Formats: sequence, C-alpha cells, structure tokens
Amino acid sequence: MRLIAATAFAALALAGCDATRTTADTSAIEEQIKANEARWNQAYKARDADALAAFYAEDGALATPGEPLARGSEAIRKATAGVASDPAFKLTFSPNRIQVAQSGDLAYSRGRYTMTATDPATKQPNTTGGHYLTVWQKQSDGSWKVVEDMVTPGPPIILDDQSSRASAIL
Repeated sequence: MRLIAATAFAALALAGCDATRTTADTSAIEEQIKANEARWNQAYKARDADALAAFYAEDGALATPGEPLARGSEAIRKATAGVASDPAFKLTFSPNRIQVAQSGDLAYSRGRYTMTATDPATKQPNTTGGHYLTVWQKQSDGSWKVVEDMVTPGPPIILDDQSSRASAIL
C-alpha cells in the first residue's frame, strides 16, 4: 500500500511540474527579433562595425560566402569592420520567417538580403543577394544576441534601369 501511495504522490508531483511550466510569449519575442533586425539594418547603413559586432553573442559565429568562419567577438568585429570600410558597401535584409522556441530561449530568423560591395577584381560596385539564417539566443540579461549567422548567395540580382532599384529573381 505504501508503494502505491508513494507512486501516486510521485506521479502527481511530476504532473504538477508540467502544469506549472510556463511557455514564452513567442509573439512578443518575434517582435523583439524584428526590432533587433531593424536596428541591425540601421547599423549596417551607418557602417558602424562596433554596433554590428554588438549584435552577436561573445561566442557567436558569422559564416559568409568565400570567407573563413568568424567565431567570437573579436573575429566578428574584424569581419564587420572590413565590410564597413568599403565605400560602396550597402546591405539590407528582411526576415520572411521568424520562429521562436516555446521555451523562449532560442529563435531564428530567415530572409533575403541585397548587398552592394566593391568587386576586388573589377574595383567596381557589384550587387548580389541571397538568403540568410540567423539563430538568436536569449542572454542572461534578457537581451537577444546572435549565436549563428549564415549567409548564402541566391539568384543573381537584376538592376531595373527604369527605377534603379535592385530586385531579386526568385
């Protein structure tokens, strides 16, 4: 009888733990990630390498085409300083999907980007585009930082002569 009572008590205690588990407000977190990415776009527009690097966690990583993986704050700051120093550099990106874990400690954003940079071979501005996937992690202070950031080129960009806007072929 004691074994049955102990088992029942343990089952109720475990069920109570599950019942008290809270889920995160994923909609609010999604809005935070959108706001972070809007500020991140502004930091790219300002070519502020320190502000760009500040979006990453201390152990974050940045993977861009043709470049070695930048791991950690110093490597990421160096990578962002390199692109920010290019006079032709422009980058815009926008998420088309943000997914937040129910636990509220991880999220990812995925979207398209358009980038103009000086082509090392021709020394002329070149516009490219593609996709990105960014993994965000909630930090101990409540902020959201990037722990993984991967960029992959996509279809070529066609410049529309009439509007002088870059548009991607999807």
